[in-house]
Amino acid sequence: MESPCNLVCTIDPTSGYCFGCGRTGDEIAGWTGFSPAERRDLMIVLPERLATLTRPPRRETRRSALARARGAAGGADDA
Repeated sequence: MESPCNLVCTIDPTSGYCFGCGRTGDEIAGWTGFSPAERRDLMIVLPERLATLTRPPRRETRRSALARARGAAGGADDA
């Protein structure tokens, strides 16, 4: 069975759409019960839905913060 799921599975609280596939929670839950025509019709609108979403930036990890700090410190020494 074709599915738009790409294992991101995070729902946008504003629109109710999944950031990964563009479906609503109800659409995700009911996917296997939809007819092939219903799934096909929904697959057609998903790219348009995804284009409306703005994913918030990811939280900075400790590793990336340290790397950024090392880069900033290295740039100051080069001057």
